[in-house]
Amino acid sequence: MKNEFTAIIERDGKWFIAYSPEIPGANGQGLTKEEALKSLADAINLVLEDRREEALRGIPPEAIRETVTVG
Repeated sequence: MKNEFTAIIERDGKWFIAYSPEIPGANGQGLTKEEALKSLADAINLVLEDRREEALRGIPPEAIRETVTVG
């Protein structure tokens, strides 16, 4: 399954700055648009991984845990 997010790319001097409105806190930058998008993708992965770990910390040990797929 592929997750897709909106990437907003702006120019700041010689830099491309990228962010995703759906994932607050995920930002990327690069000297090319491609570098900025790769940097943003890495940041999105880190943010989502951190949020998942944080959310799962409070789950009671006796709770049933399954995986659900959307898309």
